[in-house]
Amino acid sequence: MIAYQGEPGAYSEIAALRVGVPKPFESFEEVFSAVENRAVDYAVIPIENSLGGSIHQNYDLLLQHPLTIVAETFVKVEHCLLGVHGASIEGAQKVLSHPQALAQCRNFFATHKHLRAEVAYDTAGSAKMIAAEKDATKLAIASKRAGELYGLEILQENLADEEWNITRFFCIAHPDSPGVHHPETATESAQFKTSIVFTLPNEQGSLFKALATFAMREIDLTKIESRPFRKKAFEYLFYVDFIGHQEEKNIHNALSHLREFATMVTVLGSYGVVSE
Repeated sequence: MIAYQGEPGAYSEIAALRVGVPKPFESFEEVFSAVENRAVDYAVIPIENSLGGSIHQNYDLLLQHPLTIVAETFVKVEHCLLGVHGASIEGAQKVLSHPQALAQCRNFFATHKHLRAEVAYDTAGSAKMIAAEKDATKLAIASKRAGELYGLEILQENLADEEWNITRFFCIAHPDSPGVHHPETATESAQFKTSIVFTLPNEQGSLFKALATFAMREIDLTKIESRPFRKKAFEYLFYVDFIGHQEEKNIHNALSHLREFATMVTVLGSYGVVSE
């Protein structure tokens, strides 16, 4: 079973279907706990969106729970405007969806000023709500799959402001799990990524030294992001992704070097890509 947050038809469910049989949960905290307690085999969690940036709550939860990243996958977000049978854009008054989805469709609302955006807990959840209420004055922004699942009509496709709206998902597992076995999962070291998080002493040049441990070994960094460290005021966590597997000698040496002066280094996982 693959845990995900949201209702059937959510973009997270689309990601989960690539790995196994999806099982919905109401919150991300429940998703992480289900994996940690082995109530499910794996979970998929959104970690980054090409328009909205990182999902910081899930980065925080990765540190709080002793789980590991075993794969990543990318889902193209294709927002549709959904309504019950007989609904229309002209006759509607409200549009429900997740706040991020609403923010990604600002141009639509700018050209339809009679429609009021209303926040819901989930894209697919908003579709489920209007299907249950059978209210033609309410519409939802959700996936095409959500519309099919809840028997809604698609009033408009490609609703997002930008064409390239892609969400990156991590597949996470208990550290003792064997990993995700999938024909499209990367098997060569060059195809793997590794994600780590570290903290540094508040000293001049410490971040330069940290990045130099990778640069001097020609390790390709694909992402670096800082986040406030909740345990200490005005200190920061650094999240880094790079190409390669943690068991490679070159990367093992870089991590050992980093641990010589970093105050904390945690490897979140080495993983390949699961495609559609």
